[in-house]
Amino acid sequence: MLHRRNLGTTGPATAPVGLGCMGMSDMYGPADRAESIATIHDALDAGINILDTGDFYGMGHNEMLIAEALKERRREDVVLSVKFGAVRGPDGAFLGYDGRPQSVRNFVAYSLKRLGTDYIDIYRPSRLDPAVPIEDTVGAIADLVREGYVRHIGLSEVGVDTIRRAAAVHPISDLQIEYSLISRGIEASILPTCRALGIGITAYGVLSRGLISGHWTKDRGDAGYRAAVPRFQGENLDRNLSLVEALRKVADGIGASVAQVAIAWVASRGADIVPLIGARRRDRLTESLGAAGLVLSASELAAIEAAMPADAVAGDRYPSVQMAHLDSER
Repeated sequence: MLHRRNLGTTGPATAPVGLGCMGMSDMYGPADRAESIATIHDALDAGINILDTGDFYGMGHNEMLIAEALKERRREDVVLSVKFGAVRGPDGAFLGYDGRPQSVRNFVAYSLKRLGTDYIDIYRPSRLDPAVPIEDTVGAIADLVREGYVRHIGLSEVGVDTIRRAAAVHPISDLQIEYSLISRGIEASILPTCRALGIGITAYGVLSRGLISGHWTKDRGDAGYRAAVPRFQGENLDRNLSLVEALRKVADGIGASVAQVAIAWVASRGADIVPLIGARRRDRLTESLGAAGLVLSASELAAIEAAMPADAVAGDRYPSVQMAHLDSER
């Protein structure tokens, strides 16, 4: 069983890694329902207790999938982390973000129903709604905390000013944000701010959507959403895969897989950081769990960072339209 740590100074006790469930319902092509549920079960059996989802993942499908997986499990053994606010059309297109207080109450009502639970452990806006002050959005979630529908408040992909303003309204358990060997923008000011405020980090994209997993190849035909991501395009992909091969040499010397080394590097950044594993299958979960027991020495960390320097990645982490919605990048 994995040991527990507190997520920030006010958050719940979690395992040192969590399971990101988006890919079981959305963005990366068809997923096998039975395999997805079996993967969730294996994660829970291994000691992972945080399951991360969003009400817009598969437009409700992901929450219902998790509810099915948890039917025979004790609710108190699971930390459900739910993002809300992304608005989608019937064709699946993303239409923007809604952080209005009345919408927050509407979103949580539907999530509670789909998840088959009477409370959500961590509830967070998926992105900053530029039309709504963060104080209003967090204030609405704080009302839900007082009413017992939500246990903790989280944030996602927001910058220093927004973090400070949100924390002034209600304690924030964690910031969910992309963090990996090739996505290190939080290190300059966001991570220090969170630490000063006692806010934990749940790091998604630790394998950069599979790019630095060691399994991605240029000729794969199942790119799905990745085809629109600049890091997976043309010369950018060639450059980034060359970095992966450099990392592979280091991983071979350590006796671990590329994915395990990449995950362990994120975990090594501090006890206040919980990497989210985006596994859709049991074999990928098993591989990723191998990172939990991987303790990297100072020389190994130096070799890893030399193989994949912070500024060496080619291309943005999102398409330009989505980058414009990232308060964390401003």
